Amino acid sequence: MKALVISRSPARFLTARILKDRLTDKAIESGPLSLKDVDTPKPPTTEWVRVRPLLSGICGSDISTVFFQSSRYFEALTSLPFTPGHEIVGERLDRPGERVVVEPALTCAIRGLEPCRFCALGQTQLCESTTIGDLKEGIQLGYCASTGGGWSNEFIAHERALHVIPDELSLEDAVMVEPLACAVHVSLRPTRRQGHLAIIGAGTVGLATLAASTRLGDYDSITVVAKHPLQRQFAKELGASTVLYPDELLGAARRLHASQRVGHYVSNGFDTVIDAVGSTSSIESAIATVRPGGEVIVAGMPPRQSLDLAPLWHREIQLKGAYAYGEEDLDPAVAQRIGLPLQVGQRPRTFTIALHLAGQLQLGRLVTHRYRLGEYVPALRKAYHGGREDAIKVVFDLTKRKSVHDA
Repeated sequence: MKALVISRSPARFLTARILKDRLTDKAIESGPLSLKDVDTPKPPTTEWVRVRPLLSGICGSDISTVFFQSSRYFEALTSLPFTPGHEIVGERLDRPGERVVVEPALTCAIRGLEPCRFCALGQTQLCESTTIGDLKEGIQLGYCASTGGGWSNEFIAHERALHVIPDELSLEDAVMVEPLACAVHVSLRPTRRQGHLAIIGAGTVGLATLAASTRLGDYDSITVVAKHPLQRQFAKELGASTVLYPDELLGAARRLHASQRVGHYVSNGFDTVIDAVGSTSSIESAIATVRPGGEVIVAGMPPRQSLDLAPLWHREIQLKGAYAYGEEDLDPAVAQRIGLPLQVGQRPRTFTIALHLAGQLQLGRLVTHRYRLGEYVPALRKAYHGGREDAIKVVFDLTKRKSVHDA
């Protein structure tokens, strides 16, 4: 079968280091990713099934990995060679016609292990067992040599990881379920989901977080920072109270409470700021515009960087990460508002909430470009440039559609 594979090659990884500045077709083709003929991974137990991808998204973390820009922290949490792709809607090959979305986290239950202390509490996003068990190292399907990934004709997944989707859910809405699950978790991370919220970034993460926050929070206002025209259009469609350019955020934070500007910071500001970019400038902007005692949630995967954390200390700002999905403390009133059946004391899984919201939010509209596997060079180039080239979510299309470029 055909698969896009990241292989262990020092020369290719060295080439990848220059891709950011020389993003030519030849440079991408010379990088660590290549299209190969490979065997389907072998299921480690009978609980694993073969899945044929229909659509598979290109995530920001995939781009960072392909272009060798991600933190070296992840080197011990992946196994080479691996096929990327963890945002997947596909078809079970043992049940023809059954469409599924994949919950890609490779946790204790998926690895055939007794639950670690975090998995036992339902906090599977904090699983301690991502390097042991039935599989090779990998935090998720798409970063593990044992499973394959969605950028291929076929991969394997544990039955626990497969969620059947209703017939009325489009493939585009379905491929957005995994990013939406991440956004649901992000939107539930603030201690108080009230007051004034700012979201920095309007790519897939930022826009999905905006959509989730409008349903799961009770904010007086939601301000979104968006650079590019299509991002700004979608931010307005998805419920932003105000859409700003990056250099306008500090002034907006100051106007919220008629607060003073102190150097590069404001004396008062947003109650919560979600950084959906993960760059040095975006995190510093979040810290600069949140109120004293407020919360900054880092949703975009950050590389290694240097930050001035003095204001974090002086103003007692809470800095939180938000990764993946597990079980959520969902307020019963919020569950009732979104129409999610919830028993007393029940902690629904993040994917359950995302699947419930998928049809309501219809985030498939964010799928702007589709490419075949063999077109991975222009696909990656388009995904890398993102909003600068009117792209939000770029996907590999493995259906038999005749036209696959602009959605």
